[in-house]
Amino acid sequence: MSAAAGGTTSGTAGGTTGGAAGTAGIAEGGAPGPIRVLIADDQPLVRRGLALILGPDPDIVVVAEAGDGEEAVALAHRHHPDVVVMDIRMPVLDGVGATGRIAAELPGCRVLALSTFDLDEYVVAALRAGASGFLPKDVSPEELLAAVRTVHTGEAAVAPRLLTRLLSAYVTTAAPPRSAMPVPVVGDLTPREAEVWRLMATGLDNGEIAGEMDISGSTVKNHITNVFNKLGVRDRAQAVIAAYESGIVEAARARDLA
Repeated sequence: MSAAAGGTTSGTAGGTTGGAAGTAGIAEGGAPGPIRVLIADDQPLVRRGLALILGPDPDIVVVAEAGDGEEAVALAHRHHPDVVVMDIRMPVLDGVGATGRIAAELPGCRVLALSTFDLDEYVVAALRAGASGFLPKDVSPEELLAAVRTVHTGEAAVAPRLLTRLLSAYVTTAAPPRSAMPVPVVGDLTPREAEVWRLMATGLDNGEIAGEMDISGSTVKNHITNVFNKLGVRDRAQAVIAAYESGIVEAARARDLA
């Protein structure tokens, strides 16, 4: 599909649904409205399929559809979605570049990246650029809906062990990040925070970290919040990437083998 065709199709869809979403954003009585979602994919059938999955959910409204990354950025500025469901490979501007711009220009907007393959160097690049998670395109509708809700809360929609497998395959050999990510200074973390960070990077979830360190789940959450703030990362996905790139995981492996 040409970029021009994508612009015509998605622009019309975005304009039509956007008007309805404008009144749906705030529910009666001032309560928060449904999650506003922008869909970005260069294949019209895929966009329509995603919209048919997301649209009927009462907690979600599709505000626009984009056929390439450049259009996704423009529509994100126009409609201010809560979540962008972003295909990685698109013309004009790919999903990684679009993710980086949206993360920098619209910090309140979360990006959920989609890829044909669950082990893909472009996915790592998207997480580095600011995506809050990723899904393979063959996930079930229920998994997609759950992931949209997850990234909307500020969490990463990536299974811890799947993320670890992905990073161990690509982080040490991938090209430099396309968008600047703060270099972590481990000395800023307390020993407890550093240990939580290390365990998070090895694939443990919050409950497993609590059991490993013999602390409560709420304490784990507090430590993770501090780790995010001190490292200057948005979510678990970027924290794990930072752990691999800083060498903390490799150092831990070396100590274990000693």
